[in-house]
Amino acid sequence: MRPSLTIGIEEEYQVIDPETRDLRSHVSAEFIEQGRRILKERVKPEMHQSVVEVGTGICNNIQEAAADIRELRREMIRLAHANGLRLAAGATHPFADWRAQGIYPDERYHVLVEDMQMVARANLIFGLHVHIGVEDRETAIQLMNAARYFLPHILALSSNSPFWLGMDTGLKSYRCKVFDRFPRTNIPDYFPSYGEYENFVNLLIKTGCIDNAKKIWWDIRPHPNFPTLEFRVSDLPMRVDETIAIAALCQATISMLYRLFSQNQGFRLYRRMLIMENKWRAARYGIDGKLIDFGKKTEVPFRELMNEYLALVRESVEELGSAEEIAYIHRILEEGTGADRQLRVFRETGDLKKVVDYMISETESGLDLGNGARV
Repeated sequence: MRPSLTIGIEEEYQVIDPETRDLRSHVSAEFIEQGRRILKERVKPEMHQSVVEVGTGICNNIQEAAADIRELRREMIRLAHANGLRLAAGATHPFADWRAQGIYPDERYHVLVEDMQMVARANLIFGLHVHIGVEDRETAIQLMNAARYFLPHILALSSNSPFWLGMDTGLKSYRCKVFDRFPRTNIPDYFPSYGEYENFVNLLIKTGCIDNAKKIWWDIRPHPNFPTLEFRVSDLPMRVDETIAIAALCQATISMLYRLFSQNQGFRLYRRMLIMENKWRAARYGIDGKLIDFGKKTEVPFRELMNEYLALVRESVEELGSAEEIAYIHRILEEGTGADRQLRVFRETGDLKKVVDYMISETESGLDLGNGARV
């Protein structure tokens, strides 16, 4: 059964106090409810009250997904302004302290905090999740196995969390190191079949490790409720065009891997431990580092590898009609990721509040926010 390759995009935004530039630690439930009245089920709270999540509908192509995520950003930014707030897209806040953040009053989140204690409370991070429609579960597992190889590349492109608790961490994606503290995260193992994956999940449930498969938070996973493969590795990028380009890359990657799979060919599978080496490099250096080409057994500059990656998916990009959206990746490679640009502002100003101002501005970039003007 050929996958539909539909797209769904979820973004998690920081809710900012425009005076202090800190996170608004106790965002009123009314703000979330206002968003739901306008955008229905596409808006929802997250565990920390300073986080608001939006999610597109099921989109047939990247153009539909782009229009949907632009509308969601635009409307939530307008709503934030109307409430005396701002939204920022970044995977960590430059100086906010997780200890000052309120937990959203929902039983599900209180259970999570009770279960994981400080690990959950400290998880003040903001991600981008991309769903690609793969309806057949056996196919989904085989494609997940192969797609694992590309997760470090996608992380490096999205990297947008260089600061934590007011410090330059030295990493381009500190978010993924914060999330490492959770159980059942990171690159998943290889599963020979969907049946073996099911056995793994059922064993965790039977032994009281989890009560449902949603508590498996791998960097890519078969979604437990939707017929999708969910890419969860990414930092939340600042610009909406970056989000759209990364979503288009996820879709093209699954399309390319399915073509191989349907022809009884396959992308070479590597051990989780090797892929984790590349993930560390992506988190540490972003697009300025080198990843390992395991086939050649050598280090390769990221930009060179990324051009090879884009060549690998070119046929799928043409079939999907996503060339314009994916071309934005070249701009990321030229101008730097969100992490690179945050660091540039900090080195020019020495002021993390200026970094937050820049993040707010970039979050609004490319959107019509009134009077027909594009910011």
